[in-house]
Amino acid sequence: MQEEVTEKTIALCIKGGKITAQILKAALLKLLSKIEKKKQQAKGEKSQCEKSGKQSIKSLQKSGAQITNIVVTDNNIKSFDRVARKYGIDYSLKKVEQEGKTEYLVFFEAKDVDVMTAAFKEYTSETLKKQKRESVRQKLEKVKAELSNHRQLKKEKKREQEPIR
Repeated sequence: MQEEVTEKTIALCIKGGKITAQILKAALLKLLSKIEKKKQQAKGEKSQCEKSGKQSIKSLQKSGAQITNIVVTDNNIKSFDRVARKYGIDYSLKKVEQEGKTEYLVFFEAKDVDVMTAAFKEYTSETLKKQKRESVRQKLEKVKAELSNHRQLKKEKKREQEPIR
């Protein structure tokens, strides 16, 4: 019984007058490539069923878990996607416009509440850091202003030194 389980047989039919080693090799390579394609398709079907990350609300509901949501007012919601992928959260976004403001509803499974709060903490800390950080253009303007003041001081010093001679 053990030998039957461990052994596998494959039937390969080749039509031809003379079968050479090259023809046999080509047939076996085609057979192997078809087997690999079947394995990849099987993996693809599993990954479609076990979709994670950003998805539609319907696919979240199909999983059977209770769905909760959080309102986000940030216009740059794309940066949240990176954090959500890092934490492996299944979520769905819905854009809602109210009174001229655009808000995003982030739907996620209720079992992921702890993970979602951790992801949102990281996301908000990143956005706050970006807001506090001074832009490169502002830094350049400050440096230009300092350099222009520095040049004026040098010119004034030179003018004062020349009449002394």
